[in-house]
Amino acid sequence: MGLPSLRAAAWALRRACGPWTPRLGPRLLCLPPMAGNGEAPVPVGTKQEQDRKVRRGWQGAARIWEETEQQAKRLRSSEGGGQHRKLPKRKVVLLVAYSGKGYHGMQRNVGSSKFKTIEDDLVSALVRSGCIPENHGEDMRKMSFQRCARTDKGVSAAGQVVSLKVWLIDDLLEKINSHLPSHIRILGLKRVTGGFNSKNKCDARTYFYMLPTFAFAHKDHDAQDETYRLHAETLGRVNRLLACYRGTHNFHNFTSQKGPREPSARRYILDMFCEEPFVREGMEFAVIKVKGQSFMTHQIRKMVGLVVAIVKGYAPESVLERCWGEAKVDVPKAPGLGLVLERVHFEKYNQRFGHDGLHEPLDWAREEAEVTAFKEQHIYPTIIGTERHERSMAQWLSTLPMHDFSATAHAAAGPGAKVPRPLEGSDGDSD
Repeated sequence: MGLPSLRAAAWALRRACGPWTPRLGPRLLCLPPMAGNGEAPVPVGTKQEQDRKVRRGWQGAARIWEETEQQAKRLRSSEGGGQHRKLPKRKVVLLVAYSGKGYHGMQRNVGSSKFKTIEDDLVSALVRSGCIPENHGEDMRKMSFQRCARTDKGVSAAGQVVSLKVWLIDDLLEKINSHLPSHIRILGLKRVTGGFNSKNKCDARTYFYMLPTFAFAHKDHDAQDETYRLHAETLGRVNRLLACYRGTHNFHNFTSQKGPREPSARRYILDMFCEEPFVREGMEFAVIKVKGQSFMTHQIRKMVGLVVAIVKGYAPESVLERCWGEAKVDVPKAPGLGLVLERVHFEKYNQRFGHDGLHEPLDWAREEAEVTAFKEQHIYPTIIGTERHERSMAQWLSTLPMHDFSATAHAAAGPGAKVPRPLEGSDGDSD
């Protein structure tokens, strides 16, 4: 067939099937069905045979076009980080330590750049290290991100744990840490089960609150006396009061987020005590440790604040018993500076999966030295230095006389009353 005939056949085919788009190629051509087993023989040299040859030519061109396009896509994919897409995503947990000074808590506030959080820096480092796609940083649900506790403004952590899905690239921890400031570190990584959720699987959380011991001096004593030293008798009284928090109680007076009849206001405290004091830079400090299943917003800071108010002589010991009732009690909130999330516990998960031969127990014993080093290098110096220069505890102590610990107001909240709640997903674990 001559060239004019081929051109005529091509134009006829185009009129029948619509215009040919160069960008999309011949895959969009509306070709008649190919002759199959039931195709009748066509006499040689007829126009029908010529049309069939043209269709076969177009089909061959379509196959070549598709193969070329597929090769180009594979090339572009490999050049644009496609090697990561070949890696399967795996659910892991990261052991995170950070100094919270200058941050508005742990949890990211998507769409708000005014209040910087720990997760802002963490997610940025995850993207830049290449272990998650960029769009996962914009929508954290895509990587199934969850934290054990949503620490509050200024609160630090030595053993925060987050769970998420990542590409297990080489030197993952080193690459993430290279994009983080020195006061935020990833100290450990472990593989976990696919359905693991660090918040829901956490059995308990341990916090400590570090404060200068002059906070326990009687109210008639100089509130800024750095030479004050805690006597054994006073320490014993502090521990006796802290022991009153153990067990299950209605902690609605220790948060602004719960009403007195809300079931979730009842929390279980496993232990709470004050350790022996120690001297740093000429000032004596003590550490109060508390372990509980979960904590509500500001709960620990109010638990510490009330004990300080009692020991200093501003409030009677009977106020503790009144706090468990429905009456509203004025409970002071200690500064956030000294509060630190020390560790989180996964006893039930470890019992079931920690020794199955596939997963490691989440106990972080091998990382203990790094955790201690981080506290000594970043957390303790921040608390001590800030207290010496900004005197946050001394300033807070001066506000205690403003509280009326004898007055009570019966809350009007009934069983169906609504009280403002924390941000979704926090479960009140803000301390």
